[in-house]
Amino acid sequence: MTFLKRQWFLVGMFLAIFLAWLFPTPGAQGGWLHPELLTKIGVALIFFLHGMALSFAAMKQGALNWRLHLVVQVAVFVVFPLLGLLLMPLTKGWMDQDLQTGLFYLCALPSTVSSSVAFTSAAGGNVPGAVFNATLSSILGIVLTPLWMKAVAGNVGASFPLEHVMIDLLIWLVLPLVLGQLSRFALAEWAKRNKSLVGFVDRGTILLLVYTSFCDSMEFGVWTQHGLLAVGSCFVIALVLFWILFITIGVTCDALGFSPPDRIAAIFCGSKKSLATGVPMAQLMFGAGPSLALILLPIMIYHPLQLIICGTLASRWKEKYASPLPAEA
Repeated sequence: MTFLKRQWFLVGMFLAIFLAWLFPTPGAQGGWLHPELLTKIGVALIFFLHGMALSFAAMKQGALNWRLHLVVQVAVFVVFPLLGLLLMPLTKGWMDQDLQTGLFYLCALPSTVSSSVAFTSAAGGNVPGAVFNATLSSILGIVLTPLWMKAVAGNVGASFPLEHVMIDLLIWLVLPLVLGQLSRFALAEWAKRNKSLVGFVDRGTILLLVYTSFCDSMEFGVWTQHGLLAVGSCFVIALVLFWILFITIGVTCDALGFSPPDRIAAIFCGSKKSLATGVPMAQLMFGAGPSLALILLPIMIYHPLQLIICGTLASRWKEKYASPLPAEA
């Protein structure tokens, strides 16, 4: 019971995967849980609670931490794509060309928003820095991901709808964060007294993301339709990519003398890739067709994999580090 109480989040992740295997339909796209809306509401709630709990001084400190921003964005949009370029000749001849394109597409995608912030918070990291970098990565990805694909994969089709993405970012991220900041006058003390509740909502949203992402992969037949070689090779490559980024970012942070909270934020933001951005962007760039499933296979595998690894790391780091950030004022 003591183990379950201390490691409920880790146990909950495996339970979410098991439930997705048993009941994938409700949490998949078009399911009665409406995950496309439910996860957005969860993200909005997370950003509202962080806006309410974090002082303006802490938010300003996070936005001005340019070394953290540089490490994260270089990892996401330079180191990752360069690794993808290295994979192209290594996989040529034995891997399907669409799957090769999908691997590079994975490497060119922006970082996640909700899980990067939630995992950083769960591990006691620099939440303002994570908020800034996750949002910045989504905005930069609108331009940089198609440019990378254009340079490597040739013609990638229609341009990504900038206006739609910007509106989504404003509604579900920026607006809740601003409203949370404005509510501090009335609710700051409540947030201080209920830190555990805020943390529970953070981690609960992550468990929801784990469930819905595995539901999608089950419904799309990621684990069964493409053959053992395709799934197995993508799994191994995705795992290797994650740990290369993990080690590279960790060594860089240590060399630059980052504090533990900054190091946590850099690793969680810099090693992630966004399925929420990747699926609609791929539909626009590559069009609907038989090849789309193979192109999306690497991100469909990487996304749940990163959630499991980062969830385990968040539980460990929360116990190891005590965050010195001025989370309240």
